[in-house]
Amino acid sequence: MPAPTLPLATDFAPATRADWLAAVARTLKGAAIDTLAGHTPDGLAVQPLYTADGAIAPATVPSAPRDGERAWDIRAAVAHPDPARANAQILEDLAGGASSVSIKIDPSGRDGVAVGSADALARLLDGVMLEVAPVALDAEFLGRQATAWLGGAAKAAPAAPLVFHLDPLSAFAAAGASPGPVEHHVSVAAADASGIADTYPKASLFAASGRVVHEAGGSPAAELAFAAACALAYAKAQTTAGMTAEAAFGRIVLGLSVDGDVLASIAKLRAARVVWAKIACACGASGPARIEARSSRRMLTRADPWTNLVRLTAAGFAAAVGGGDAIVLGAFTDALGPPSPLARRLARDTQLIAMDEAHVGAVADPLAGAWAVEALTDDLARAAWSRFTAIEAAGGIVTALASGLIAAGVEADRAALTAAIAAGEIKIVGVTNFVGAAASPVEVEPVHAISTPAPDPRLPGPDSHCPALTPIRLEALVT
Repeated sequence: MPAPTLPLATDFAPATRADWLAAVARTLKGAAIDTLAGHTPDGLAVQPLYTADGAIAPATVPSAPRDGERAWDIRAAVAHPDPARANAQILEDLAGGASSVSIKIDPSGRDGVAVGSADALARLLDGVMLEVAPVALDAEFLGRQATAWLGGAAKAAPAAPLVFHLDPLSAFAAAGASPGPVEHHVSVAAADASGIADTYPKASLFAASGRVVHEAGGSPAAELAFAAACALAYAKAQTTAGMTAEAAFGRIVLGLSVDGDVLASIAKLRAARVVWAKIACACGASGPARIEARSSRRMLTRADPWTNLVRLTAAGFAAAVGGGDAIVLGAFTDALGPPSPLARRLARDTQLIAMDEAHVGAVADPLAGAWAVEALTDDLARAAWSRFTAIEAAGGIVTALASGLIAAGVEADRAALTAAIAAGEIKIVGVTNFVGAAASPVEVEPVHAISTPAPDPRLPGPDSHCPALTPIRLEALVT
C-alpha cells in the first residue's frame, strides 16, 4: 500500500506575496524591498523571493547513473612528495572510507608525489586493488607517460575503472607555456587514449576541468565555459583519433570547483549538465555528464584555519546535492601545508557522515523544481553558454588561451572579487568578519625535499605560450 500523505499544511492559511511583502516591510523599517536583491559574481540577479509566477521550468538533464551502493565516489587527494609516505596515505584513505584516490604526480616533488617511471608508480600503488579502487591521475604534461604507467600497473585487467584524467589544456593554462605545441599534446594524448580505450572499457580518459579558472579568480560562468571548451576540444581530438562521438564524450569527466556558497555551487553543477547536454547533442552524443567536484583551494584561509572545516563541509554538501559523481574534499590545513593524519581523516569523514548518517545522496537532484535553484541554474547555464560560444568564435580554447581572451576574462572576474571583498559584499569568517583571538595551532605533515628523474614530456615543434592563470587565495585579496 502507498504510504499515507500527511497534511502538514492544512492548519495554515495560504500565504500570498502580499503577506510576505507586509512581513518584510516591517523588518526593513522603511528601506526599499530592492535592497534585499543581490547578484552573483557573473552579475546575475538574485531575487529575495521566487514564486510560481514566471518560474523556470525544471532542468530535466539527468545525472550519471550511480554505481554500487554509494551515492557518490569519495575521492581522497594524495600529493605527498615521498612515494613511500604517499603509499601509506593511499592505503590509510582507502581503509578509512575513501572509495578512490587522486594522485598528483610531480617528479620534482614540489607539488606532488615524486614519481617518474612505471616501476615507481607501481611501488606507489603497492597494495591497491585497482579493479576495486579507482585511481585518478593528475600528471599535467606527463599525463601520456603516467597513463602508460598506470595501464601497465593494472596489468590489462579489463574491469579496472582507471581514471587517466589527461588534461594538457589545463596544464598549459596554469603554466603559461607547453613543452612543444599544445595542439600536438592534445592530439597525441587522444591517439594514446584511443589505443588504451579498448583494453580498459571502464576507464575515463580525459578531464575537461575548469578548476584552473576558478582558482585564478574566475567566475562560475567562466569556469563552466572553460571546461566546456576543453571538453569539446578533447572530444574532437578523440574522434579524429578514430573514436565515435558517443564514445569520446563518454570517456570525458568534467572537473569543477565547489566552495562555501552552497546554492551557487549547486547551481554550477546543475548548469554544467545543461551545457554538456547541449554540446553533446550537437555532436551526436547522448550520455550524461560525469562530474568530479573538488573543494575550492582559493576559499581556504591561513587565519583561523579551523573555520575551513565549515567551508569544506558546505562545499561537500553542495557537491553531493548538485550531483557530483566523484567528490574530492581538501584538508582544512591546505593553506598552511601538507595535511596531517587528522586533517586527512576529517576530509574523509565529512563525506562519510553526509552520505551514511545524513543520507544526503538518498535523493537524486533533490532541489529540482525549487524556483530559486532552477532560476540560478538557468541563468548560469545561459551565461556560461555565452562565454563558451565566445571562446569558440575566437577559434577554440587553444586560440582563446594564446590570445589572452581567457586571461582577460579571469582578470576582470578577479578584480570584481577584490572589489566585492573590499565593499563587504563577500565576507570571510576569521579574516574580515568575526576576527577573534589567536586560534589554536594546527598540525601539518612534515615534508622533506625529494625529486626523481622523469622522461621529458617535450614534443617536436615550437613551445606554445599564453598568459598564465595564477592561483589566488581570497584571503590575500583583503586590503
